[in-house]
Amino acid sequence: MSYIAFPNISPEIFTLHLGPVTFALRWYALAYIAGLLLGWQLIVKMIRTPRLWAKAPPMTAEAVENLLTWVILGVILGGRLGYALFYQPDHFLLNPLQVLRVWEGGMSFHGGFLGVVVAGFWFCKRYGIAMLPLADLMAAVAPIGLLLGRIANFINAELWGRPTDLPWGVAFPGEAAQTCAGVLTVCARHPSQLYEAALEGLLLLLLLSWLIWRRQALQFPGRIAGLFFIGYACARFLVEFVRQPDAQFVSDGNPLGLAWQMAGYGLTMGQILTLPMFVVGLWFVLRAKRG
Repeated sequence: MSYIAFPNISPEIFTLHLGPVTFALRWYALAYIAGLLLGWQLIVKMIRTPRLWAKAPPMTAEAVENLLTWVILGVILGGRLGYALFYQPDHFLLNPLQVLRVWEGGMSFHGGFLGVVVAGFWFCKRYGIAMLPLADLMAAVAPIGLLLGRIANFINAELWGRPTDLPWGVAFPGEAAQTCAGVLTVCARHPSQLYEAALEGLLLLLLLSWLIWRRQALQFPGRIAGLFFIGYACARFLVEFVRQPDAQFVSDGNPLGLAWQMAGYGLTMGQILTLPMFVVGLWFVLRAKRG
C-alpha cells in the first residue's frame, strides 16, 4: 500500500511565555486573519476600479473598514453557533456556555456564512447601501478565506477524509489513525481538506476573478454572489463523498454518517446544508441584470 506520510508541521507557528501568560499563534488563526485582510484589500481595489461598474460602486473604500468589523463578528459568532446547532445540538443544549469556547475548535462554514449574511444585511440597512452589489463583493473574496482555512485544517490534521488506498492518501496522526486501529496497518485517508482548498478556494477564486476583471460581471448585480453559492455548493457536495462525517452521525447501522436516508440513498449533513445554497445561487444568477 502506497501513501503519503503526514508532514511534520506544528499547528502552532510560535509560542511566547510571558510570565504566567502563554500566547500561541496558530496557523488556523493566521488563516482567518490573512483571509479577512486580503479580502478587505481586494474589495477596496475593486471599488477603486471604475471600469468594473456600470454606474458608481456601491460604497466608498473607507466604508469597507466598517464592513470588516461586522464580517469578523458574523464569521466567528455564526460559525460557532452553526456548529452547535447543525452538528452537536444535544451536547450544547446541555452545556450552553461551551458555545463561547471558540478556542476549543468547532466551526461551521454554513453557520459562518449565515452570520456574514446577517452582518451584511444590517450593514446595508444602516448605511443605505445596495445589497446585491455588496453581496457580489463579499462573494468575490470569500474563496480566499476558504483556501487558507482548508489548508489550516490540513495542518491541524482535522476534518480528514475517509480511508483510501489511493497513492495520494495521507496517513494522518492522532484520532484519524486510531479509528482504523486493528483494521489497517496504516490508515491512509483522503486529504479532503486539500480537495476543498483546491475546489472551493483556488478554482472558485480564479473563476470569479476572471469573470469580474475580464467579463465585467459586477455590472450584473447578484451574478457573482449567485455563482459563488453554486460553485461552493457543488464543490462541497462532491467532496462530502470522500470526507469523513462527524462522529455523532456514524454508527454501526450508519457507517457512512448519513444525516438523511431513504430507499437506500442518503445525504450527509454537509450535503444537506449545501442544497439551499445551490437553489439560492441559481435564483440570483437567473435574475441578475445589468445595473
